[in-house]
Amino acid sequence: MKSKLQCAFLIIALALFAVSAGIAAPILSRSFYVAHVHALNLPAETGFSEKTILEAYDDVMRFCLRGGTFSTGDLGWTETGRTHFADVGVLFRLDLWVLGCSALTLAVLLLLLRRVKPARPLGRGASFWAGWGVLALFAVIAAWGATDFDRAFTVFHHIFFPGKTNWLFDPDLDEIILILPEVYFRNCAILAIGIIAALCLVYILVGRKRKK
Repeated sequence: MKSKLQCAFLIIALALFAVSAGIAAPILSRSFYVAHVHALNLPAETGFSEKTILEAYDDVMRFCLRGGTFSTGDLGWTETGRTHFADVGVLFRLDLWVLGCSALTLAVLLLLLRRVKPARPLGRGASFWAGWGVLALFAVIAAWGATDFDRAFTVFHHIFFPGKTNWLFDPDLDEIILILPEVYFRNCAILAIGIIAALCLVYILVGRKRKK
């Protein structure tokens, strides 16, 4: 007997895994940031040494991922800046939690495939529908970001940090923003969407095969 409920859970778990995995990639990849330090020549642009830049980045990421005492190395910071990174840390840890839970859920559901087979709406598997759903959503987001990244960046902050303005940094006081240029955030978005799209394409190819 085909299980519609298992199919629905599979679609949700697959979608959450793809999205959270894509977002986690730039968060967990220190080398991605290091590449930008060199490509953008941040030491020359900011006047800070590479050692100072990487120590500040490492301290902020450690705070966002693990909590504890806030620091930006030798760079100046304000309480307003600290509260923003505390908010960012909540989102980072939430994404990693979703990634872990969705991966665990998928593992359990795949084990259940031996006993209960999920339904295949219109002859397509759950991964097919998860892939197309997420791909369509992020295609719209990517198109919007490509045409007006500044506007998309602002709307993103209004959505995820509602009612707050602590994400508007004064570079003279919160010097950390000087080593986190907008182009880096844009490329983080490109990396995340690229990984999400790649996973979705795999989902679609797997799910489109009819069961023999």
